[in-house]
Amino acid sequence: MNKKVVFRILMALAAYGVFVLLVVNFYDDNPANMKWEDREAFNRQFIAKLKLDEFTFDQALESLGSPDITEAKKVDGVNYQVTFYRTQHVKSDGITTQAETTFLLFENGNLIRIGRGGTFKDEMMGG
Repeated sequence: MNKKVVFRILMALAAYGVFVLLVVNFYDDNPANMKWEDREAFNRQFIAKLKLDEFTFDQALESLGSPDITEAKKVDGVNYQVTFYRTQHVKSDGITTQAETTFLLFENGNLIRIGRGGTFKDEMMGG
């Protein structure tokens, strides 16, 4: 190979390396910045890996961002918080409903239950 070709290949590889470094260091891979389709897929994949009693409410906010729907209640000194993250598309109306979500139920900040948002009230009422 002549020297010009080798030089151009090395320059292309160097430019690619610089591009990769810039993306890795400066691209904010935040769920809030994703398109809704990408965010749903991210939420599904992330939630599928969660383990009960090994994940906290603060970690949820940090990793998944703000929930699409949230509710909280204190019962007999125990704090319950349920967050709903969009994980499946149902209807293109611009509104996220519980049927389009997966819920994460936290007791005093620790994850104790994961389930489909559309079944939340049924599951919590023993149905």
